[in-house]
Amino acid sequence: MRFAYHATAAALAAAALAGGLGGDAPVRAQTGGLSQAGFEAYLPQLRARALAEGVSARTIEAVFPALEYSARTVALDRAQPGGAPGSNANPPFAPYRAQHVTSALVSGGARRYAANLPRLMEIGRRYGVAPPVLIAIWGHETGYGAVTGNFDLLNSLASLAYDGRRRDLFAGEFVAALKIIERGVPRYRLKGSWAGATGYPQFLPSVYLRLAVDADGDGRANIWTSEADALASIANYLSNAGWKPNVPWGVAVSVPAGFDRAAVRPRLLSPRCPRVHERLSRWLTVAEWRRLGIGSRSGMWPRDGEMASLLEPDGPGRTAYLLTTNYRTILDYNCSNFYALSVGLLADAVSR
Repeated sequence: MRFAYHATAAALAAAALAGGLGGDAPVRAQTGGLSQAGFEAYLPQLRARALAEGVSARTIEAVFPALEYSARTVALDRAQPGGAPGSNANPPFAPYRAQHVTSALVSGGARRYAANLPRLMEIGRRYGVAPPVLIAIWGHETGYGAVTGNFDLLNSLASLAYDGRRRDLFAGEFVAALKIIERGVPRYRLKGSWAGATGYPQFLPSVYLRLAVDADGDGRANIWTSEADALASIANYLSNAGWKPNVPWGVAVSVPAGFDRAAVRPRLLSPRCPRVHERLSRWLTVAEWRRLGIGSRSGMWPRDGEMASLLEPDGPGRTAYLLTTNYRTILDYNCSNFYALSVGLLADAVSR
């Protein structure tokens, strides 16, 4: 799994929640000369940044004395593979789909969809986002809240800032976590992945500050135990990222033999997650794709005027997908084609 830092750090959280390094020896081997003493020597820099960004001295004095260096967090971060240099090999989608669009996730999602339907419809009207997608992201991120991570966020973020390879990023998220405390969220609530993702939607602290909402009316944006707040916060995220109401994420399609793939290659390179976006074709209208012989496997289509791109995750001759701008919005949540595809497919299965 490569490092692709995004709004939820879901790709990183998955590695953390799936396990990681065991035992002290491997941790020491992968964290070099870092230590609790070095961590404590770095903390005044972090304290100064927090003060400069408006965190109160009272909060700082309550938090900093208890901070501890997390060698495990740093080891997990350093263990993230970057892929073989020069390799364009792509693993097949089917095994990933089998793990992330399971019968348990579908049935569990369908139950939660039915149980939350009135509120989901209200959230859908408010934010314009299809409710099944909200359920699918919740299920994909944390198994509907079953696995949210047990790393202490402040220790992990401070340790990653101390490590220094992405200091500004993680120091900023640490300060954001302090500001969450100042909003009234108790310190013990800030648990999650080693990479800093927290709650049912696995938001980074900065995203929580920007986009978490109170949907149940209790005056708090509680993404840790309130299903309503978590689902509305996911909807607010997707709406903010450009979700278009009443547009499907995409449809499974078949590609005719002899299709000229070179003619639809992307003409521009995406500055964000280029290896993800380079697998998508350039944009054409749905009507144009149909004229090129692309056929819907279900008979369902987005509107002819909608823009869409083509993705063949397992190569020619296998199921392909015609993807709308809303698919790109799911990529904004987690920049992985397999993630976005499985969210869309899980959403479709949940709503049947």
